[in-house]
Amino acid sequence: MSFLLPKLSSKREVDQAIKTVAEKVLVLRFGRDSDAVCLQLDDILAKTAHDLSKMAVIYLVDVDKVPLYTQYFDISYIPSTVFFFNGQHMKVDYGSPDHTKFVGSFKTKQDFIDLIEVIYRGAMRGKLIVRSPIDPNNIPKYDLLYQGI
Repeated sequence: MSFLLPKLSSKREVDQAIKTVAEKVLVLRFGRDSDAVCLQLDDILAKTAHDLSKMAVIYLVDVDKVPLYTQYFDISYIPSTVFFFNGQHMKVDYGSPDHTKFVGSFKTKQDFIDLIEVIYRGAMRGKLIVRSPIDPNNIPKYDLLYQGI
């Protein structure tokens, strides 16, 4: 399903998307088209893109083609999904130590839709961090890796 969503394949394209998407949540899915979990997430994103078109814009970013952002957002697990609103990085409290990105695939389309609605409403009120509406049991668990400690 990744062929249904637009792809950003350079730093310039990612920068342009962050700068130009206004009054909508920018969803950047970092991953690879060949990864099974990425394809599962892409399927959910593609099926919800039309329903969320008034609130969100969704792009796929290949971690191998944009290594600067992959490093900047500390993407060590794929897929990872990062959110922006009017050029501002939106953080979400998932009940885990990392609020900068969602790691893994969403269990259901409704989980993703609910999350976008919460981010959109919070951003419209000027919040930079919102609390995740997703059931904690539906959030993938992973260990943070710290290098050089």
